[in-house]
Amino acid sequence: MDVLGLGADPVAADALVCSAKGCRAEARWGLLWNNPKLHTPERRKVWLACDDHRTRLEQFLGARRFWRSTVDVDDLERA
Repeated sequence: MDVLGLGADPVAADALVCSAKGCRAEARWGLLWNNPKLHTPERRKVWLACDDHRTRLEQFLGARRFWRSTVDVDDLERA
C-alpha cells in the first residue's frame, strides 16, 4: 500500500544502507526512479543514498533518464 502517494516500493526498515557499491553508510535519502521500458509510469523503485553518494547516484540515474525525485528516508514507506 502506498500511504504517502509516492508510488515507491516499500523499504525494509532494517535496510537503510546506502546503495552505492561498497558503501555501508546509513542512508539519508531515497532516490525514486523507474525504467520506462520496464515499469509503468507511476511505478517507483527506490535506491538509498548517504549524503556522500546522493549526487553521484542521482547523476547516474539521470543520465539514463530513470531518476524521478529524491526524498528524505523518513518520508519513505516502510515494509
